[in-house]
Amino acid sequence: MSIKTTQRPTPRHYESILPKRKEWPVVKLSRQRKEFVDTVIQDSIAKLKELAPTLGLLVDELETTLYKEKYRIKENPWAVDPEDDYAFWKSVKKKLVEVSNLQSEDHDEEASQKSQAILEEIVSRYANEIASNFRPSYYQFARRVVTFGFSRLLNASQVKGFGSLFSNQYSLQDKIKITGEIEHLRTLAQRGTIVMVPTHFSNLDSMLIGWVIQELGLPPFIYGAGLNLFNIGIFAYFMNSLGAYKVDRRKKNTVYIETLKAYSRLAMQWGIHSLFFPGGTRSRSGRIEDKLKLGLLGTAMEAQRINYIHSQKTGEPAEKIFVFPVALNYHFVLEAPSLIREHLQREGQERYYIEMDEYSQSAKIVGFLLKFFQKGSDISVSIGRGMDLLGNFVDAEGRSLDKQNRQISMREYFCTGDQITRDEQRESEYTRMLGEAILREYYRINQVFSSHLVAFTAFELIKKQHPSLDLFNLLRLPEEDLVLSYATFRSSCETVRQQIFHLHQQEKVDIAEHLKQDIDEVITHGLANVGMYHAKRPLLRDKQGNIVVPDMTILYYYHNRLLGYNLHRIIHQKKKAVVDIAE
Repeated sequence: MSIKTTQRPTPRHYESILPKRKEWPVVKLSRQRKEFVDTVIQDSIAKLKELAPTLGLLVDELETTLYKEKYRIKENPWAVDPEDDYAFWKSVKKKLVEVSNLQSEDHDEEASQKSQAILEEIVSRYANEIASNFRPSYYQFARRVVTFGFSRLLNASQVKGFGSLFSNQYSLQDKIKITGEIEHLRTLAQRGTIVMVPTHFSNLDSMLIGWVIQELGLPPFIYGAGLNLFNIGIFAYFMNSLGAYKVDRRKKNTVYIETLKAYSRLAMQWGIHSLFFPGGTRSRSGRIEDKLKLGLLGTAMEAQRINYIHSQKTGEPAEKIFVFPVALNYHFVLEAPSLIREHLQREGQERYYIEMDEYSQSAKIVGFLLKFFQKGSDISVSIGRGMDLLGNFVDAEGRSLDKQNRQISMREYFCTGDQITRDEQRESEYTRMLGEAILREYYRINQVFSSHLVAFTAFELIKKQHPSLDLFNLLRLPEEDLVLSYATFRSSCETVRQQIFHLHQQEKVDIAEHLKQDIDEVITHGLANVGMYHAKRPLLRDKQGNIVVPDMTILYYYHNRLLGYNLHRIIHQKKKAVVDIAE
């Protein structure tokens, strides 16, 4: 039996924890932008001098930076790149030749001065490129546009008649469900600095999280948005309006990386709530992150230590930094085809061909949004428990707790004796521990949807039928080998679902409410939603009632969302049973 439809609950309204804009930490940053950027430049240069303390090492670093930037300009230019990009680096090359000539003539003092000037010029360029352009008036306007526009689209798709565009019958909270530790997040946002770390699947993630932040009554966060998003007109406007600082993943040189890290660290020292995607980029495979980029997490660690040092000098309480993992849950990801092909190309090298991202234009993004609201597919945002920077959970007062819920002192972890000291190796280990804690929380708060269930089960059944094939040959199976009887599929879906329920009881995963319905309704719901926007659907039911796989590659992408729970053992073992198999 299916669960009866009940009256839709009234969406909860969250009052702003800082109703006056002038009290928002990010407003302080915008008003003192030049001072902040200058500090970023100074701190970056100081760090780079530590890394390259001699003239020879500094020149080597500058030459490496030049080489990598020339390669970027030639091999991977973007429309968003500054018009003077080529001219700037040509000028740097000319100046480095002058430095080289001075070195050969034993004019090291002059060479050192010119090298320092080149370093300052590059760092200044990077810092000003990275820096956000948050403006409170733009933020308020962008927030209203997103909320109003999305709400109108939602009601137009669900309410019949001309008046649908002006209807308020449905709210975004009907469509985008926010679950988890909401009050914990709101409370700690008033006691310290928040670092929100979501999973990352789509270019829409930044806009989604931006809406969630304002919906929960939190002041604006700054966040690192991939510079590639500024290639897309609709994203460029909202990213600039919402105060995103720019992260260019193409720039792999040390000078850029240290400038970016300094920006992130100083923002947290200023008490500005931050958001970044520790996976580094969108998940190409479709699975929840199993490895994190620890660089920006390390900047939080450094900021916390500096806060303790400042507290030690002034006697004032140290501002504490809290980390909140967030899991974004979609039935489908609009970029899935290009993402999974890129993943397979990386994994298979010459055995797979990469295609361009098919959703790189504003018109296609708007088209996707229209489809999303018309189809009735949901999104959920699951907020995990707050942590300190060692991965310990914290209570409502922000106090760190060990595994036995005993209070521990975070400050002592940065001490040598009684003094706060800098120990990069120690902090690197703490950052690794934090990364592992975030990953565990991702898997715990991940919310299983019907689409995840049907995609996972179908792919594993096809795999079970062809045990001798590797992944790439499995993806090339002909259509006649990609058919499953409904009875077999239904039975396996129920077995996997029961295992998921078992894991849920152990608090190892979360589940969507619709997963509790009658299994046939769950399957119907999953088939209707999985890959719903793609030109070629990954999973369908034919006229005979069988389950067919029109696109095995896209199915593989959606199957991967449930990796990490050892659910495949349930399908591949001879005797089906609910067992303790979770990692």
